[in-house]
Amino acid sequence: MFHGKSNTLTLKYLVLFYLFIVQITIFAHSNPKSIFNMMTDTVYSASPERYRSGMKYRRCGQSGILLPEISLGLWHNFGSVDTFDNSQKMAHYAFDNGIIHFDLANNYGPVYGSAEETFGQIMKKSFAPYRDELFISTKAGHEMWQGPYGEWGSRKYLMSSLDQSLKRMNLDYVDIFYSHRFDPNTPLEETLQALVDIVRQGKALYVGISKYPYEAARFAYHYLKQRDVRCLLYQGRYNIFNREPEQEQILQQAKENGSGFIAFSPLAQGLLTNRYLQGIPDDSRIARGGFLKKEQLTNDVLQKIEQLNKMALERGQTLAEMALAWVLKDDLVTSVIIGASSVQQMKDNLKGLENCQFTAEELRLINRIIL
Repeated sequence: MFHGKSNTLTLKYLVLFYLFIVQITIFAHSNPKSIFNMMTDTVYSASPERYRSGMKYRRCGQSGILLPEISLGLWHNFGSVDTFDNSQKMAHYAFDNGIIHFDLANNYGPVYGSAEETFGQIMKKSFAPYRDELFISTKAGHEMWQGPYGEWGSRKYLMSSLDQSLKRMNLDYVDIFYSHRFDPNTPLEETLQALVDIVRQGKALYVGISKYPYEAARFAYHYLKQRDVRCLLYQGRYNIFNREPEQEQILQQAKENGSGFIAFSPLAQGLLTNRYLQGIPDDSRIARGGFLKKEQLTNDVLQKIEQLNKMALERGQTLAEMALAWVLKDDLVTSVIIGASSVQQMKDNLKGLENCQFTAEELRLINRIIL
């Protein structure tokens, strides 16, 4: 009797095992990439040398936050049109070399939101054990979805956008949330109070502003300080060609208000490199029809690039390395955000940190070339 019962159980298990194998086979045929990834994925382990790699950190205004001199921006090369494997390799390389700040926004991609989704996958697969070592930002202000609440600075848009961003990035909070641009039509008090409440709700540890004109920034610094939620960072475009933060006193204003300044577009979207010295490469941003337009590469601009490149070579640097070093030449800038399309490009950019010192004569020469 017991023997027969045992045979019945054995047959039952064999049938279940057979059905399991059939299901796995069907799944493998319909999802070959998923099976391959399951078999080849390795668990990421951060380099134990990441804080001894040579990266330097600067204090962010009058705060306890230290940021790496170079931060990684995910504006391009982390979207749904890009290869996840390459994006993940760049993120790993960045962290392994002391880059702990990852800069995002709701509409980075393309498509909108896809850079945050990519980072969310990397967060889940690789960075979850290191969350407390990372400083992650996102922003809202530019167009994200259709309708009157899909852009600018209303309380409704900012809060809805951040909730969506947190879901995409698999995060409970971001380290800093920015108002991505000044909204001339929404009362600034509404925008800023939304930032205050976002911190008090625990969805962001700090707040910042980006691309605000001087007077709007002055109001923002005062409003936030009065509510014990200081503006940690001002983010603005700053490079050898674009001197607006200097000319409009934005850099000095941030320092006087105890805020840091973080620069984006340090290479002027590729103009401050040697890529265009011999013409327009087929794989360049200009050729691909990106934000950088062919009309911007005038003969006058090209002559300036050639002179700067000559000066960089005399310093023992590439033009890109010198351009990054120039942004970090003094303590008015906390960090510079780079974009990269490959690990090799990141390696090249990091070389710019090896010499951020300029003589007074070198700075005068750069100014004579540009201004």
